[in-house]
Amino acid sequence: MDLKENFRPFVICAAILVWFSLGLQFGVSLALSGGDYPATIKVFLSYFTITTNIIVAICFTRLSFFKRDQSNHLFSKASTLTAITVYIVVVGLIYNVMLRGLILPTGWARAADELLHVVSPLVFLLFWIFFVKKASLLYKQAITWLIYPLLYVVFVVIRGYLINKYPYPFIDVAQLGYPKAILNAIIVIFIFWLLSLLFIFIGKKTAKA
Repeated sequence: MDLKENFRPFVICAAILVWFSLGLQFGVSLALSGGDYPATIKVFLSYFTITTNIIVAICFTRLSFFKRDQSNHLFSKASTLTAITVYIVVVGLIYNVMLRGLILPTGWARAADELLHVVSPLVFLLFWIFFVKKASLLYKQAITWLIYPLLYVVFVVIRGYLINKYPYPFIDVAQLGYPKAILNAIIVIFIFWLLSLLFIFIGKKTAKA
């Protein structure tokens, strides 16, 4: 098992926080759609921010009920936990570097925005720093971790082709055209890979300290 002792209180509180954040965002989105549940769910699940925070929430929830004899469980492995760390950190980076300010939400929408794009990434990063044993990390794992973001890009492109709507401006084919949008997607995937290598490097270094 790649988890340190006494992680349970942290993950229980974190699970509650992230599920609350997701519920709050869903409530805001539902209100904006006039109470249309099917339409809200379709749009809600089209965002990488949401799907990644759902993964984070599931991870924290599963670890809240973790038993010591389940040491081979998916969410007890350093590789899985580091991959999720990379995913949610990218959520925070892209939003705060590229997307912040494009839309200016207020009230509960602003609270949900900050919780999902700032608080959740920081909470999972702290969990990774203080509770994950990182000695077993391998550089070759970084390639495997790209499967999720690659699948998301494929999903966005196919969905966009069918309905002509895209969740993020930097992959909006309707506005940018396929060459520019695909180039942006490749750059984002490259960022995932570089961050994965960086986290593996940091993890292996700190494990030896």
